[in-house]
Amino acid sequence: MAVPMSEGTADDLLRHLMRAAQDGDADAYHVLLTALTPRLRRVIRRRRAFLDPQDVEDLVQDVLLSVHAVRHTYDPARPFFPWLLAIVRNRLADAARRYGRQKGRELAVGDLDVTFADLGANKPDEGVGDEELLVEAIRQLPESQRQAIELLKLREMSLKEAAAHTGSSVSSLKVATHRAMASLRRALGASDSDEH
Repeated sequence: MAVPMSEGTADDLLRHLMRAAQDGDADAYHVLLTALTPRLRRVIRRRRAFLDPQDVEDLVQDVLLSVHAVRHTYDPARPFFPWLLAIVRNRLADAARRYGRQKGRELAVGDLDVTFADLGANKPDEGVGDEELLVEAIRQLPESQRQAIELLKLREMSLKEAAAHTGSSVSSLKVATHRAMASLRRALGASDSDEH
């Protein structure tokens, strides 16, 4: 049967384990992290009771990573818990800032229509228009542009794959594709403003 430890005894044990871990004792470090994990869960749950269990676990892992990263800063002559709680406090503040930034940029889309409210905007498959005209316009392109369109747009190769296939650089393929798209727009009667 385990003997319950007082906070002072627990702090002494954790301080001793951390000192051994700082000296390179991997077993002591493993015991330390194993002993810290349930304590961290309790502290985080108490301070952030509204969090889902997976969010609590994420914060526990953040704290453990921070303990690992700054373990050299712990002074074994001082109590362990205040040092640990400072790390917890910092990780909780970081998480709150992250949450605030994410919520500021997110938009709930669950209730949005899948299509636009204006029926004129919901056209069935508009297609590409006259397919023969498109094929002819591609045929009229300079060789490098035609090859870029065929590989990148029609065969859907990546830039890296197309570069390996042609022996061209990625940047020259990008330029050729951009120029080809502009030429095709002109040839098919679309203005550059239509693409935006």
